[in-house]
Amino acid sequence: MTANYWNEIEILKARYDIPFEAIVKSDLLRLGVHFTPEALQYAKAFKEKSYFIFSFDRVTQNELSDEEKHAAPEEMALMGGPYDFKKTIVSVRLNPLSPYRVEVVSGACQTKDLHALKTDRADRLLSATPPTQLALVHTNKKINENICFISLLERPAYYQKTLSNGKPVSDITPTIEWGYLIYLTAFRICQYWGAKEECAFCDINENYRQQKKERSYTAIKPIDEVIEALTLIQETDTARVSRAYTVSGGSIITDLNGKSEADFYAQYAEAIEKKFPGRWIGKANVQALPKEDVKKLKGAGYQIYHPNLEIWDEKLFKNICPGKERYVGQGEWIKRVVDAAEIFGAQHVIPNFVAGIEMSKPHGFQTVNEAVASTTQGFDFFMSKGIVPRFTVWCVEPNTTLAQTNTEPPPLEYFVALLQNYRDTFRKYKLPTPPGYGEPGLGKAVFSVSAFMDVL
Repeated sequence: MTANYWNEIEILKARYDIPFEAIVKSDLLRLGVHFTPEALQYAKAFKEKSYFIFSFDRVTQNELSDEEKHAAPEEMALMGGPYDFKKTIVSVRLNPLSPYRVEVVSGACQTKDLHALKTDRADRLLSATPPTQLALVHTNKKINENICFISLLERPAYYQKTLSNGKPVSDITPTIEWGYLIYLTAFRICQYWGAKEECAFCDINENYRQQKKERSYTAIKPIDEVIEALTLIQETDTARVSRAYTVSGGSIITDLNGKSEADFYAQYAEAIEKKFPGRWIGKANVQALPKEDVKKLKGAGYQIYHPNLEIWDEKLFKNICPGKERYVGQGEWIKRVVDAAEIFGAQHVIPNFVAGIEMSKPHGFQTVNEAVASTTQGFDFFMSKGIVPRFTVWCVEPNTTLAQTNTEPPPLEYFVALLQNYRDTFRKYKLPTPPGYGEPGLGKAVFSVSAFMDVL
């Protein structure tokens, strides 16, 4: 990383019509962040990282201290500072070697910045003498000032609860997106096994192996535990901050406990909607399935369907998603996504792209322009049919196939250019905001693993 790296970031700010907050957010997602020991002590009082499906870290659990494993926050909000950031929620991806550092600052907060944090800990911070807050620092930044201040989310009341069997609610029904989304990883293992089947960017299986040593993880979440945990959320979330749930997990190739993939995941929505009819927006994040199976998901009560394509280029799909290619095939996958619009409605079918894997070595595109153009073709294809895809920022997790040939992510410019093309294509087709993601726009968006909602 060059000594004037921060200058390069500011050049991108001038070159692209993208909010600076979204640029820094994208960089934090691709490079990760580390916390000083003092910042971790401060963060202990707030909502912690749950490792809800993937590790989303640039290092293994063995490379982290106990404080990093259990005190690092799930997300953080970028606020105020010399660039006057609007509130921007970003997922925390730990990386001790990241140029981004979160540290404690004392007596340095401006009152206007703290007043902007009214929904979090502003009252206590304003009454402190001197005020204490977290700040984001970039090690390549030459001028003596922080990039912005950091706000953390209070630990919700349900995170302090346990089930009757002693399991913490946070292991069964963790929330992300600043509390908006309950994430239910019903099956923590994927039946695509090994390098010849697993998606090359994915560490779901390795994350399970790591986390079952640290937390009360089981491969399959019992439905009765899910309902008990949701009951505790329902009882304590009186402000109704949680508005949606996602049921997700690994792909099921043959069957799981005698059930097909559609039947396995359908049973969770059926139970949730029976107990809490209409309380949350239900989202199914599973494979692209045949029409009859998609009808099962819709009939179970899901309102949104996420059949994630991951990557648009046909050749790269075969190399990076070998299991999906072997059992479904990219052409059939795309057809099933389009067919699903007949059942859920185009607006409620939202496939995901893992932005950045287009440039992964050894098979990916060599230039930013080629990679952005390829994924933009995918955006245009789906959006022209009323289907609004989303994308997440690729994190090079160490226990993945791609980590063997990729030590660093694609250039920041790739993600910034992709954001601009995504927004422009969205506007071109005059599409509605994807449902189930909260409010769009800078200062309002809560989706934390890419800035696509921040720029709409």
